Amino acid sequence: MNPDNLKYHKEHTWARVKGNRATIGITDYAQEALGDIVYIDLPEMDSTVEANNELSEIESTKATSPVISPISGTVVEVNEELGDNPEIINEDPYEKGWIAVIEMSDPKEIDELMDSGEYEKLLEEEAK
Repeated sequence: MNPDNLKYHKEHTWARVKGNRATIGITDYAQEALGDIVYIDLPEMDSTVEANNELSEIESTKATSPVISPISGTVVEVNEELGDNPEIINEDPYEKGWIAVIEMSDPKEIDELMDSGEYEKLLEEEAK
């Protein structure tokens, strides 16, 4: 089940908004599709990211996949623990498995993201 307090991007990333910052991660669906995660290329501190562009890259036993940022802004924090233990994303994608915190350059972008109900519908459509 996808938490209701998050916003979701069609590329299976989520954003937890607090003030002008958003914590970013991948969804449970994404980590399951990837399989066992063996490496994550964490974004650089103070780097600028654009919504719908690559934030980082995740390598699993199946494939290497880009993590698409749901919002634009500056990376102000990264989850360093994932460097040594990327499997945390598999175990807890919505809490301990967060990837980065972004200081949003345009908080209105959040309105373009899906709520959990809309994201569930997207997953149902993709499953057909």
